[in-house]
Amino acid sequence: MGRIGLQLRATLENITGLRAAGEDFRWYLKLKCGNCGEVSEKWQYLRLMDSAPLKGGRGSATMVQKCKLCSRENSIEILSQTIKPYNAEDSEKFKTIVEFECRGLEPVDFQPQDWNDYDEKTKESVGIYEVTHKFVKC
Repeated sequence: MGRIGLQLRATLENITGLRAAGEDFRWYLKLKCGNCGEVSEKWQYLRLMDSAPLKGGRGSATMVQKCKLCSRENSIEILSQTIKPYNAEDSEKFKTIVEFECRGLEPVDFQPQDWNDYDEKTKESVGIYEVTHKFVKC
């Protein structure tokens, strides 16, 4: 499967940028088995701080999972060096914010959320709206 990038598009109102901060940031995804096509029913999250050994001592990955349907062991890795902020100048355009190394697991859905608040200091509303996403091969 190789590398798959998550592209985000959003409207930023009085926000200079957003980014995945820290190794404990959770990327909520639905994943598909590349062998049988089974898609996870529940949202699963990946974090940079997580690491699981690969079968046979071939290293590690962010997530290693055995498919419930076909029993194949699959893995996915967050490529930390590819994590990029989504800035005000990116507003309303698709931008790749992270890439995953996929070995049998393919992300098929991402759970973004709109957010809004009021900044008391500037007396302005702030928000992240109309968040959409897509996955692209890298």
